[in-house]
Amino acid sequence: MSAAPILLFGAGGQLGRELSALAAERGIPLVGLTRTEGDITNAAAVAAALQAHRPALVVNAAAYTAVDRAESDTLAAYAVNAEGPAILAEATAAAGVPLLHISTDYVFDGSKPGPYLESDAVTPLGVYGASKAEGEASLRALQPRHVILRTAWVYGIHGANFLKTMLRLAGERDVLRVVADQRGCPTATRDLAEAILAVHAALLAGAEPWGTYHFAGQGETSWHGFAEAIVEAQARFSGRRPVVEAITTADYPLPARRPANSVLDSSRFAATFGYRARPWQERVNEVVASLMAQRVS
Repeated sequence: MSAAPILLFGAGGQLGRELSALAAERGIPLVGLTRTEGDITNAAAVAAALQAHRPALVVNAAAYTAVDRAESDTLAAYAVNAEGPAILAEATAAAGVPLLHISTDYVFDGSKPGPYLESDAVTPLGVYGASKAEGEASLRALQPRHVILRTAWVYGIHGANFLKTMLRLAGERDVLRVVADQRGCPTATRDLAEAILAVHAALLAGAEPWGTYHFAGQGETSWHGFAEAIVEAQARFSGRRPVVEAITTADYPLPARRPANSVLDSSRFAATFGYRARPWQERVNEVVASLMAQRVS
């Protein structure tokens, strides 16, 4: 009899695609459902997927992540980020299957001077963060066997993300103006996928590590510092070195307020699951090299 799979919701997103590829590489059975194949806001669809695949673990990587659009598209943000996780929590609890849910640094307001711990008070600044905080609360209320992974500044080879935007702009512009007064830990989808598989391995070994954990890239920087590293990494391939000019949040107003400090302390995850993300600069170099190689081919 084959091993019960991981059932992944949100398989079409940047993290979902990375996790699907890594599981395949490792020979770990995984069934990935895109939004059309498994809509987490549809209770009947979720129940049917659980019945059909009888998973060992459900991973929710589905989310509404358009932070600025969420301010005016509140119902859609809450449907995916709050109601969807509640539906998953109820369904997985009823089926006796643990649930791993991806959350965000945006549940915090960024006013803390140092790195955020799992025990720090949740005080979101906008609709996106508030909807994600409500999703977390639903898991805690409805599904005792849950792992919530809060992460931040996610990028990788798939989907749309800050690194890919900077890579495109570095090819088009001679000056890039990037915010320097928000700090965080850039997190590669590869590291996040590794973290999810580390949780899966712990569960298979009989651990019961239920609760909330922070998992982000190793080291911290500003968006400006992140952009500088991306530009430097692509210059080795393109020869182009646009100037990365530091600006303030006030210089670049957006509909949603951002936390000034998004730095997450990931030591609890490392102590529990034995995996720590690689230094963010190393992963940036890897991802840029991979994307530049794709352009050439």
